[in-house]
Amino acid sequence: MRDHAYDAVSFRLSEMEHRYGPNVHILANPFLLSQLAVLSAKTTQQPAINQLVARLYADLVTTVINAEFPRKQMKVPTRMIDKNPRGMLLGEGIDPETRAVTVNIARAGTLPSQVCYDLLNHLIEPRLVRQDHIVMSRMLDEAQTVVGAGVGGAKIGGDVDDAIVLFPDPMGATGGSLATAIQLYKEKVPGKARRFVCLNLIVTPQFLKRITAEHPDVAVYALRLDRGMSPPDVLATVPGTHWDLESGLDEHQYIVPGAGGLGEIMNNAFV
Repeated sequence: MRDHAYDAVSFRLSEMEHRYGPNVHILANPFLLSQLAVLSAKTTQQPAINQLVARLYADLVTTVINAEFPRKQMKVPTRMIDKNPRGMLLGEGIDPETRAVTVNIARAGTLPSQVCYDLLNHLIEPRLVRQDHIVMSRMLDEAQTVVGAGVGGAKIGGDVDDAIVLFPDPMGATGGSLATAIQLYKEKVPGKARRFVCLNLIVTPQFLKRITAEHPDVAVYALRLDRGMSPPDVLATVPGTHWDLESGLDEHQYIVPGAGGLGEIMNNAFV
């Protein structure tokens, strides 16, 4: 005896309309946008900063799990099973045998990756969950313009065969760091991943252009799109309509309106 209403549980993203392609998901979530606005505010200080980042990533990774992770039929005896044979929970849930890897891109990605890692360990078999670590830094030219990202070190704990690989990095500015990190996994880490997913709090049009061009197979989930350096007429259009004219970066490649350098303020280390 089962309730067939839960045989297949549908999940629909609430996301912003845009023209960036089917792998880009800019969430339309008033609660999370309000919390992100508090995080971005000039007056917000520690410990609220890291508390907000952790809270936002708990919600963001939950959304990604609902949208991207495979499902499996559950069969769970509830506390009522001893009193009634119908005390059996049947229905669709997340497959606990899913392999998952979350990648800490130090330093802004350290706390977000830990949040994702801890949550995944509560949901799927812990033996199938891993956290890797990559140290990266921006590469600048003589004019202090970002020209790429360099890998300073990595601690990668195994292959990624059939794993969903998550890159929780708060600020998607130029896309250099994440594009480099994804390429590292594709070229140097054994196994074929099931899916690569970027989890960002804020992204720019430039970030989306680089990721979708260099890694068209990668999914991007973001809470907010910032294109504040775009011309006024472009800001009046659906995002992505005039992609080449959109900009969310100032002359130093910081996001506008943005939230400042999260790697700096999250660690209280302004170097």
